[in-house]
Amino acid sequence: MAKEVKKEKHSLFDKMLNKIEVVGNKLPDPVVLFAIIALIIVVVSWIASMFNLKATNPVDGSIVEVHNLLTKEGIVEMLTGMVKNFTDFPPLGAVLVIMLGVGLADEAGYFKTMMKRAVLTAPKKAIIPVIILIGIIGNVAGDATQVILPPLAATILMSFGYHPFVGLIAAYAATLGAFSANILIGMTDTLAAGFTQVGARTVDPNFVANPAMNYYFIAISTFVLLIVATWVTYKFTIPRFGVYDGPVETLEEITEGEKKGLRWANISLLVLVAVLLAMVIPSGGWLRNPETGSILNGSPLMTAIVPIVMIVFLVPGFFYGLGAKTIQSTKDFANHLGKTMSLMGPYVVLVFVSAQMLAYFNSSNLGKIIAIKGAEFLEGIGFKGVPLFIAFIIFVAFVNLLIGSASAKWAMLAPIFVPMFMYLGYHPAFTQMMYRVGDSITNPITPMFPYLVLILAFAQRFDKRAGLGTLIAGLFPYTIFFGIFWILLIIVWYLLGIPVGPSGPIYWE
Repeated sequence: MAKEVKKEKHSLFDKMLNKIEVVGNKLPDPVVLFAIIALIIVVVSWIASMFNLKATNPVDGSIVEVHNLLTKEGIVEMLTGMVKNFTDFPPLGAVLVIMLGVGLADEAGYFKTMMKRAVLTAPKKAIIPVIILIGIIGNVAGDATQVILPPLAATILMSFGYHPFVGLIAAYAATLGAFSANILIGMTDTLAAGFTQVGARTVDPNFVANPAMNYYFIAISTFVLLIVATWVTYKFTIPRFGVYDGPVETLEEITEGEKKGLRWANISLLVLVAVLLAMVIPSGGWLRNPETGSILNGSPLMTAIVPIVMIVFLVPGFFYGLGAKTIQSTKDFANHLGKTMSLMGPYVVLVFVSAQMLAYFNSSNLGKIIAIKGAEFLEGIGFKGVPLFIAFIIFVAFVNLLIGSASAKWAMLAPIFVPMFMYLGYHPAFTQMMYRVGDSITNPITPMFPYLVLILAFAQRFDKRAGLGTLIAGLFPYTIFFGIFWILLIIVWYLLGIPVGPSGPIYWE
């Protein structure tokens, strides 16, 4: 008689995530998706022009009509503007410049050694908050933290008597769930600001998005989410996984070369910060606004924030390489920079296609008309303020379950929602911050991130029975409580009317 096979039961949440994974996997690659959307925009502009679709601009009372791209003039415009659309795209140059600095620091080994040093020297009572804080701040290093920190945290916490899954899950949740919180300005800020600027210029052609315009909010968010993540870890994660009775791994000590590299890097960073402060703090500082003396408004500091961020990473990365001997010649230096730029190839391709899509969307006036009609509809039903903000954040969080790329989502959503919120009276910086909150909170549980599978591979080193359900069940409390407290924070911020950053007020005036 055949043995009966017992079917594994799946919870409703597991079934939902399985459906999301199936649907998400059926979506085309973002490059192909943007190309399809660009084609749809061209066709829709032709159809909408036949129906004479138009809207009244509430700012100046002008009539906005659809521009048909399937005409002789439209086709010539698309062909002749293709190169300019690409080269003038705001996120392109800014992100590539910052990646020169971030990439060198990563390739030289500075980020990895800094993380190892921090967790190795932290006392037991502080080790979990330290790991979480490194995870939150470490997102400026891009993918490096998501790959390096979780297994590092698992090994460290195992040596302190915790289950290794606690380190894997807490580090992964902090790195991705708090993706838009930080005390440093990085590539994520620059990338988001570039797409926001494109969307805002459909309303104000002179609008310039400052990469630091969310800084006040993201800096405070760092410490709020640090507290939340630490509480979740002690309340849910540690009790869930209990005691680990498997073989305990140990972490390799930092070598003398790595220690020397850290000393050189940190000294160079202190010198660099001192030089920057000398150009900012004095009343006649070079990086202040020469007319008003302001540090933030119209100052060279804010205008040059992208190259400054690049230098802040490049200098310590370079000196770490010299000290640790991971950079021993000019050829090593050039190779590290070249490898960094080679990894940006997929991003450059994505920018080329998304730049064309956004150019067609703006040229057709479809984005402006949708934004105006959408704003009129929301005003008509009285849907403004806190309920609108919560609905927008939750909408973005659900979209994030299907499309993992933050830049891909914002490239599609910014041209609609940034002008729509501007017509409702809200500044692009505030809209961008709401988007970034929604884009972050479901990062830990979305099956669309390849890192989740990588974390599973690490987890199976300690427990062969572990599956994606094991990880997602452990990560889910972080998503829930990050969502609750981050939304509460942005509501309080709105009610107090505090700017979310330099040149980042709540209201559009």
